[in-house]
Amino acid sequence: MTKDERTLRERAHEVDATLRVGKGGVDAVAGELESQLRDRDLVKVKFLRAARGGTTTDELAERLAEQAAADVIETRGNTATYH
Repeated sequence: MTKDERTLRERAHEVDATLRVGKGGVDAVAGELESQLRDRDLVKVKFLRAARGGTTTDELAERLAEQAAADVIETRGNTATYH
């Protein structure tokens, strides 16, 4: 892990989740994530139970990152932080 990655992870603890992924899935929020990342450096996303279904939070986080052209900083529990 680089120093920049470590710094982003430390800052991620202070960020509140501003986006929630529900039964509409990651397709429904990819555009909103892109929009929020234009306005701020870090965005935290909470994956609700309805979105997870038979997949893991890590899998959903990666799929959302691909669609929104973002980087996953970390996943913790049911949340992921993007840069």
